[in-house]
Amino acid sequence: MIARIRGVVWEAYPNRLVVDVQGVGYEVHVPLSTFDLLHPVEGGAVDLRIYHHIREQAQQLFGFATEEERDVFLLLIDRVSGIGPSIAMSVLSGMPVAQFKSAVVQGDAASLSRIKGLGKKTAERIILELKDKVGVTETWQSAAGGNISRAAADAEMALIALGYKQVDARKAVKQVLETNAQAATEELIRGALRMMQ
Repeated sequence: MIARIRGVVWEAYPNRLVVDVQGVGYEVHVPLSTFDLLHPVEGGAVDLRIYHHIREQAQQLFGFATEEERDVFLLLIDRVSGIGPSIAMSVLSGMPVAQFKSAVVQGDAASLSRIKGLGKKTAERIILELKDKVGVTETWQSAAGGNISRAAADAEMALIALGYKQVDARKAVKQVLETNAQAATEELIRGALRMMQ
């Protein structure tokens, strides 16, 4: 699986890039948020976090400027029924990640339903499934309120994206922090995974 691509931009369009990696051009679909953040120009360097989507008929690469964008994308396609990569990309193109998180936490289906490709029922399903089934909103609220560090919040989100319950993820991250209060996100994830196995 392809997880990250670093190379030179051959072609730049608002919804996709062609990135040259040692003579091979990879077509990478990107949300508008990534395009706006990177401002890619032909001949410029880019570094993208990748989700490699494989289907029977095709393989697609979806690229993101930040881990946060990729985490939200993965949560949408893995945890919300009926949401595929194209709708998840529309969500990321339709509003900034922070605004999306805020809308989910506040149960603001009206804001989400204004995104192109999302109806009211889909917006409500996103809120319901992320809030109730996954427990993701509690992590977002804690991070926004300063109750947990950025590294701890990122580690929790990564563990939730891997399929762990929010309660278990928070408990494991907290245990790692008790032994190493200055642990970076990667250390927290590795330590928490060891504790949960």
